[in-house]
Amino acid sequence: MQKKICVIVGVGPGNGAAFAARFTNEGYHLALLARSNDFIKQLAAELKNAHAYECDVTDKNSIEKTFNQIKQDLGQIDTVVYNAGSGQWGSIEEIKPEDFEANWRVNALGLMLVSQQVIPMMKKQGRGNIIIIGATASKRGGIKTAAFAPAKAAQRSLAESMARYLWPLGIHVALVIIDGVIDLPKTRERMPDKPDSFFVKPNDVASTVFWLSQQSSSTWSFENEIRPFGENW
Repeated sequence: MQKKICVIVGVGPGNGAAFAARFTNEGYHLALLARSNDFIKQLAAELKNAHAYECDVTDKNSIEKTFNQIKQDLGQIDTVVYNAGSGQWGSIEEIKPEDFEANWRVNALGLMLVSQQVIPMMKKQGRGNIIIIGATASKRGGIKTAAFAPAKAAQRSLAESMARYLWPLGIHVALVIIDGVIDLPKTRERMPDKPDSFFVKPNDVASTVFWLSQQSSSTWSFENEIRPFGENW
């Protein structure tokens, strides 16, 4: 039986680690990508069939080199989870041009470059998944998201263009819009008065992402908004 390969782009101690745990438990071989090797090397050592790759998604050469190595090490890629999406915060008067560009490069340009690396092999296989982790900032701009919201909106539009083009070729492109605060030690520390039910649980996000990767093509979904039951929307 051919091994299933999942590439997780942007692996940290929250959602990225939860995606890795879920896919490895389902029998996938993993490529874990992050700008720094520190966390992913440790995580790869703890999981079955996981490999760590240092990669800067804003750098075309870094992406090409990394994906060539993944193909050599692991083979054909079945699923990509694009979880890279950090941002700088500030109003239109506070942000700098380099902040605006950095947000766009991570959220939109990186998605384009990663997708271009895997689409040819997925087309050849006639199947594949590209699952993008988005944010409600893609739908509305807040005072302090003058750099982040436009970048996430660009990501969302790119994902929709990809879905329209790739679905007929057997490649499922899906967008998960997270509306809420991820449950991490640092967010708990920042919000000590919030109840447990306030936070988005990374393992539950991972369950949604894995479910998307297993959907039948007769009922594919594109945009999936997820939030805690108590979140205002």
